[in-house]
Amino acid sequence: MKFGCILPTLGPLGGPESLTRTAQRAEALDYHSLWVADRLLYPVAPRTPYPATPDGSLPEYFKRCMDPVEALTFAAAHTRRITLGTSVLNMPFYNPVVLARRLATLDLLSGGRARVGLGQAWSADELEAVGADPKARASRADEFMAVLKAMWGPDPVGFQGRHFRVARSIVGLKPVQRPHPPIYLAGYVAPALRRAASVADGWLPANVPVAGMAQMVPQLHALARQAGRDPGRFEIIYMTPAQVTSAPLDDAKRGTLCGSAAQVRGDVGRLADLGVTEIIGWSGGGTVEEMLQALERFREAAG
Repeated sequence: MKFGCILPTLGPLGGPESLTRTAQRAEALDYHSLWVADRLLYPVAPRTPYPATPDGSLPEYFKRCMDPVEALTFAAAHTRRITLGTSVLNMPFYNPVVLARRLATLDLLSGGRARVGLGQAWSADELEAVGADPKARASRADEFMAVLKAMWGPDPVGFQGRHFRVARSIVGLKPVQRPHPPIYLAGYVAPALRRAASVADGWLPANVPVAGMAQMVPQLHALARQAGRDPGRFEIIYMTPAQVTSAPLDDAKRGTLCGSAAQVRGDVGRLADLGVTEIIGWSGGGTVEEMLQALERFREAAG
């Protein structure tokens, strides 16, 4: 099992010192990966409830968000081995031609450490702000990924689709990783799982209970087989808040990866048995020191 952690790019802790200290400490603790989120707005009166909170309210730390690709590029300059992932870039926010160059640059400058998590976005306010059509997200996502792969493929590149058109051109700048950096998709509904199983290198779920994973992972593997792909080569990267406590928590009430070291290790084992290949333990803190301590506790507990 591999383990990843979240860089503090959301909220007041986001800054050069916190990014450097977190990235370097995670690498020293033998974390496999660093991940960043992607938020654009904090609407005062949001039209879409936030799916990860019981009442749909937006977390306070959403009020400030660093650009994810630039933050990872900064982290790359202060580390040597740890991989650098987006969890997730919201495809409706971006043009894939421009994003392909940015991610290829990250992969080049980091020595081939970029990992690309992509999602569809959920906020009506953010989608409106970037001029995205919510009804076209699915068809646009299919072309979006095809354009990324074309831009990272052999020159001359070209693409003709409904949403994007790229004249046959020499691009020149390519990622270090061939044929391209690994691509992961988020999403839970059947079409999203089918897209992930068909065209992505892995699935990147967040905040899914273990019982839900037990249902969806076999479904995902079956879809991969239907697409002529080997499920054994398909990565499943599981992200959820993690908290290691000094005493055990009530199993009926605690969240996955929350509780004593023994409880956390048990959760890691159950997720591994389900086919999860990497766990991103989302450990926060009010200060950088608290966040680093939480990273250490989780890494020690997870094994």
